[in-house]
Amino acid sequence: MTNARLSIFNQLRPFTVGFDDMFSHFEQMTDMPQVNFPPYNIVKTGDFTYDIEMALAGFGKKDIEVKYADNTLTVNSVQSEKDESEDPSVLHRGISKRQFKRSFTIADDVVVNGAELKDGLLKVSLEKIVPEAKKPRTVEIK
Repeated sequence: MTNARLSIFNQLRPFTVGFDDMFSHFEQMTDMPQVNFPPYNIVKTGDFTYDIEMALAGFGKKDIEVKYADNTLTVNSVQSEKDESEDPSVLHRGISKRQFKRSFTIADDVVVNGAELKDGLLKVSLEKIVPEAKKPRTVEIK
């Protein structure tokens, strides 16, 4: 199936001058293994606003890094200085703090407004910047 997808992309390349970067993204997506951790939601919170919510139970603010560069939003875990797995006071460790890295491709006209970690849920706020001329408006009939 992957070879069939790649052959379609290669057949379209001569007709799409200047879109090489887009096809590179598609090729990377077909080669990526499916990662299921951490689970996330993408929620539309307004006409032009969105939130990416990630379930990160057991992680603190110091354990998470959020970066935005080259239209890619990356959330990954940060290795802590001390190894908590050797803490003698913990009798059973059922909440995993495994390493992860999750990336999202963000459109050119979308900005990242901020991130908040509350009750084990990381919320990254996004906003699509739409010029006034392109926003829907009602035209008065005379």
